[in-house]
Amino acid sequence: MKDELTFLQKYKEFNNKTWYEAQVEIPKQPLLQTRQTANTEGKVLASLSKAIDAVELRNGMTVSFHHALRNGDLVMQMVFAAIHEKGIKNLTLSASSLSLVQDVLFPYFEDGTITAVDTSGARGKLATWIQAGKLSKPAIFRTHGGRARAISTGELKIDVAFLAAPCCDTLGNVNGVDGKAACGSLGYAMVDAAYAKTVVAVTDNLVNKPLEYVSIPAKQVDYIVEVPSIGNPAGIATGSIRPSKSPVERLIAHYAAQVIANSSFFKTGISFQFGSGGIAISTAKAIRTEMEQRKIVASSAVGGMTGVLIEMLQDGLIDKVYDPQTFDTSIIHIMKENPNYHEISASDYANPFVPAPAVDLLDVAVLSATEMDVDFNVNVLTNSYGKLIGAPGGHPDAAAGAKLSIVTMPLLRGRLPMLLDRVNTIVTPGNTIDVLVTEYGIAINPLRQDLVDHYRRLAVPQYHVDELQAKAYKLVGKPQDNTFGNIIGGVVEYRDGRIIDVVRNVK
Repeated sequence: MKDELTFLQKYKEFNNKTWYEAQVEIPKQPLLQTRQTANTEGKVLASLSKAIDAVELRNGMTVSFHHALRNGDLVMQMVFAAIHEKGIKNLTLSASSLSLVQDVLFPYFEDGTITAVDTSGARGKLATWIQAGKLSKPAIFRTHGGRARAISTGELKIDVAFLAAPCCDTLGNVNGVDGKAACGSLGYAMVDAAYAKTVVAVTDNLVNKPLEYVSIPAKQVDYIVEVPSIGNPAGIATGSIRPSKSPVERLIAHYAAQVIANSSFFKTGISFQFGSGGIAISTAKAIRTEMEQRKIVASSAVGGMTGVLIEMLQDGLIDKVYDPQTFDTSIIHIMKENPNYHEISASDYANPFVPAPAVDLLDVAVLSATEMDVDFNVNVLTNSYGKLIGAPGGHPDAAAGAKLSIVTMPLLRGRLPMLLDRVNTIVTPGNTIDVLVTEYGIAINPLRQDLVDHYRRLAVPQYHVDELQAKAYKLVGKPQDNTFGNIIGGVVEYRDGRIIDVVRNVK
């Protein structure tokens, strides 16, 4: 009841206020001690049905899942099918993110099996259901670091964590690098396993010999269930993990690389993060060329790993990488082979309440955006029409940690401008974004006068953000405002627990 009142109080304080007026401070709670299972033998159960009985799952509890398999995951649907057969209702689904593959869960939303959601992102039918306010209370959208914070402080209490385990031994040790469904880093699952009351590993690769490479130790796993398949790792790469072929995106990547290469941070010891999209991959490849020419070696690469970054690690251009999620299945084997490839938890990656999360190492972060406004606020959760289609992910975490945060985004998509008066949904606050890079040039946040001065002679077209917006409006016109209803389907939490926006229904 107390947790419910806290949520509603934050919700009420936000309603009818601007983002800047709604900075609800959440006291920093101490981190909980990580758990250790009391079940040290006989962990292997015959079925998911037996596991649900063993964990004593009841109405109203919270169950969690990780999304390392992304659009290839099968575990959520298998678990909820077994739960549904037992008639258990009113569950909270806590998932590190929800992909389109989870649309198969829709009947369990309709019949009341799932009535609340805590996640980073949502798409498809589930997103439509959430945005329409069909849940028992608004969904909570958290950053990856914010979810780890909420779990580790006890704000988000998980009753049962079901882990998609690509490989598991009979003791309960788990890794994501072996087996037919190898997905790489289990960074999100690590946090759930460490703090959930009970943990069930669901695997399609149960081995008798103790694992040599362990991501999640046996002491955190209570039960094990073997199934025919936990999913298809081909679904991990749901977006581009190759350099962009688009001339517009390649030009944006060129400009972004020039901003980085001419920054004060571009020297041996630099730490950076690039995303998995075509622009980010192209930018990383351009930076590799610059590093080779200047004989620069990066101290670290942080965040979701792609082939271009691991090639740089293997070639000695990066000393170490810190990976909470793996975007490219072709690099998974290197995690075991290269001692400088470090698998880390979402908490060690971005939890603002732990000492020195990896995002705080960052000198430069290259981030994408659905849209941005003239105050540099960024939206990566809803689209230009206000429809829920994405996730905060680690975007706000990396922007807050990096000394130079760069957003790469086309100024125009089709006949729509992407630089607005105000974004539909604030996910990453503008005071953590430093430079916007578009196909027409760059705009530097006026809050960073030091960067304005530093880049005066940069051979890239530069504009004040208002000038860049005016250019977009001149080309395609000012967009009509979306019409939203009074139903709040979700709230957007910043990484430290503050509510910074809401997701309303679209009329």
